[in-house]
Amino acid sequence: MTERSVTHNTFRIERTYGASSARVFEAFADKEAKERWFAGPPEWGPSEHEMDFRVGGREIDRGGPPGGPTHMMDGRYHEIVPDERIVFTYDMFVDDVQLSVSLTTIEMKSQGSGTQLVFTEQGVYFDGHEDPALREEGTNGLLDALGAALERANATT
Repeated sequence: MTERSVTHNTFRIERTYGASSARVFEAFADKEAKERWFAGPPEWGPSEHEMDFRVGGREIDRGGPPGGPTHMMDGRYHEIVPDERIVFTYDMFVDDVQLSVSLTTIEMKSQGSGTQLVFTEQGVYFDGHEDPALREEGTNGLLDALGAALERANATT
């Protein structure tokens, strides 16, 4: 029998991007723009991604290495303030095992011609299935990928 446990963790990541808050917001709000940076490791290949970006809307992303296991993020949007803030919750699963539930707040503040992004996540991790430090590490990688996508977009405009 699995020993039951709960671990709580909060992390905050700050980044400054050389793009307007409207462009940073669009990178989260537009499905095609988000798919340019929100992805698993390259060896996993493309994921299945559904996105209904509105208050009450859902986002689901499924993927994983060839042959499994399947990693799934199942999220729901709770507050959206264009160009300023996104608040959502999401559950993470590997196959049928629920790893965690998280509340995430993304804040965007204009700084000159750029944007300061503050990403705060409060997570509840179940039964030792995931190390919260790995979630923070993965989020840092995604925010690096967001920065690279914004830079590519700046280079083409």
